[in-house]
Amino acid sequence: MLPVEHNDPINAKILAISEDKIEGFVREPFEEIAARSGVPVATVMERIAAMLKAGTIRRVRQTLLATNLAEGALVAWKVAPEKIEAAFDYMSQCDPFSGHVVLRSTDSVTPGSEYKLWTTLKVPRGFSLQHHGELLASKLGAEHFRLMPAKGIFTLGVGHVRRKTIEPGSKADVPAKMAPVHVAELSELEWKVLVALKREFEPREIVPSPWRARAAEAGVELEEFCRIAEALNGRKVIGRFSTFLEHVKPSATGVRVTRFNALFHWADPPGREIEAGGEVGRHHILTHCYWREAGPEFRNVNIMAVAHGTDKELLLEHKRAIDRHLEACGIPVSYTNVFWGGRSEIKPSEISPDAYRAFLAELEREAA
Repeated sequence: MLPVEHNDPINAKILAISEDKIEGFVREPFEEIAARSGVPVATVMERIAAMLKAGTIRRVRQTLLATNLAEGALVAWKVAPEKIEAAFDYMSQCDPFSGHVVLRSTDSVTPGSEYKLWTTLKVPRGFSLQHHGELLASKLGAEHFRLMPAKGIFTLGVGHVRRKTIEPGSKADVPAKMAPVHVAELSELEWKVLVALKREFEPREIVPSPWRARAAEAGVELEEFCRIAEALNGRKVIGRFSTFLEHVKPSATGVRVTRFNALFHWADPPGREIEAGGEVGRHHILTHCYWREAGPEFRNVNIMAVAHGTDKELLLEHKRAIDRHLEACGIPVSYTNVFWGGRSEIKPSEISPDAYRAFLAELEREAA
């Protein structure tokens, strides 16, 4: 049997590239992973397929910059303790437009600590995040919810294998550049290509020229499929080609990629969000860093970032290093906090307008 754990030396070389280093649309993604990892392409495909079958990798897919394809927000939900498990189950199993679903807690009672259910939510352009949230709140009996759309993105990646050895305070030479959020308009043909492009790969699809079958699925020739995908890439709609590790649950043999998921909060002065986000986002430990307005429920936090690790105290030391850096840069922080992830389910949000229309009609029928 092939080794399927993430810490096998060959697998680790592959994953160090395949997790989050293949940016944009690439016509031969497995050849690109091979070239950059130094592992033969046949071995790359064989190992990725084996890890996918074993559950070490939970999905292989072309990611999209969904914030540029649909209206989206991070959502904090206030749900009574006796209802929270049922709410988690519904969000993770029944709502395809809720992506990351996480139960979070704080180390002490702090502003917003009563908001224990956190999700991402996306609805296609032309539909309402607020309306969707209200429908879900009514269905689940949530007391309140707070929508926090991204106003800018400083860091967006994964790279759990690569980040295992990062020292606290390790950062890029320059501040992270903010990518503003905008929603692109797509034609019917572009949506067909995009829907085929983003579908998760099954192990049998880890083959050379993987887009040939997807082009047939979209009803176009391979060259046209690639041309459209490359054009969408140029419009900042395409993300990375990624192999996503199962980093929440242990593998079949009990090996964990991470144990702790920390959501860091900072409240910085209004008008300095881009500067503060750039200084936070340059730190290598972070997988995500956004400008989001959390409002009075969370003491007006405006910069949020996520880090993962196997040692809670080490993650806190990373947080303290970022705090010291902000202080050294002369950026005041009026409030900061850490929300720790517990039970979680991670899935890509559906963004198809047709899928949303069908789902919304069913949800509204149930709410009537």
